[in-house]
Amino acid sequence: MRVLISGGAGLIGRPLSQALLADGHEVIVLSRQPEKVKDMPAGVKLQKWDGKSADGWGSLADGAGAIINLAGAGIADQRWSTERKQLIRQSRLDVGRAVMEAIAAATAKPGVLIQASAVGYYGTQSGDAQITESFSPGGDFLSKICFDWEASTAPASKFGVRRAVIRTGVVLSNEGGAFPKQVLPFKLFAGGPVGSGKQWYPWIHIDDEVRAIQFLLQNEKATGPFNLTAPNPVTNQEFGKIVGEVLGRPSFVPAPGFAMKAVFGEMSVVLLEGQRAIPQKLLNQGFKFKYETAQAAVRALLDTSAHANGSATPGAENKDKSPATASKE
Repeated sequence: MRVLISGGAGLIGRPLSQALLADGHEVIVLSRQPEKVKDMPAGVKLQKWDGKSADGWGSLADGAGAIINLAGAGIADQRWSTERKQLIRQSRLDVGRAVMEAIAAATAKPGVLIQASAVGYYGTQSGDAQITESFSPGGDFLSKICFDWEASTAPASKFGVRRAVIRTGVVLSNEGGAFPKQVLPFKLFAGGPVGSGKQWYPWIHIDDEVRAIQFLLQNEKATGPFNLTAPNPVTNQEFGKIVGEVLGRPSFVPAPGFAMKAVFGEMSVVLLEGQRAIPQKLLNQGFKFKYETAQAAVRALLDTSAHANGSATPGAENKDKSPATASKE
């Protein structure tokens, strides 16, 4: 089937495009500057758009099997000035409006719309509660952004288009995002908890992120919100300890909360707060995670990184022979 992806040149979009191509689908990535997009998987078609309307690409939605809407200005790319916060919000609303314009104009409506969101939807008020998809939204900036982002394509169901919303956690990948930045201090013998370390860390390995999206594309019963997080979240302190153990490095050098606030301003909430999000609906519908534990996910990523650099991860051969680790081989 034909799959259109907005934001397809990003951390999730690239491996997702590769996986969809491998499944025999036609993949079209919408880009504002296709001439600047490099190293996309062979076979991906790039289609120019303005990120605000269906001009020039809307006809591709007619008869498409799926639209996957991942686009939006980066949350953690820079400090949150008033202007940056407006761009984060408006970019998502503009893309949602463009997607809805294309769907409304299509004679043969797309089969399914996958709408991106994040576990930030739930805010920071939940404490240690296990957060499932039934929880209400929070009231902070990120919660409101996620709420509005999801709402931007909610009318799709009125056109008979099945719609699934992916509330993604922290995606662990060697290709970008938070993980390489988190690992670097440990490699320099300066790793440790951020802030109190007690905040929950709702992680997911990039392979499972891609597999979960594929699962939602294929599952005709998949509608509404889905937490795309691993079934075993850990605290920030626990995650740091795991990274340290895998690398054979200490994990006791703290990054105080006041320092994070001084450096990152309001954006520090991304580092200092978290949600104990559980993928209840995915599990209920039969999705099987490849990486269920943080130990398995971190080891797989760091082993891959070490082999790519021509070296082995210290102690890798003796640790974490869990079923989740074995399943990746």
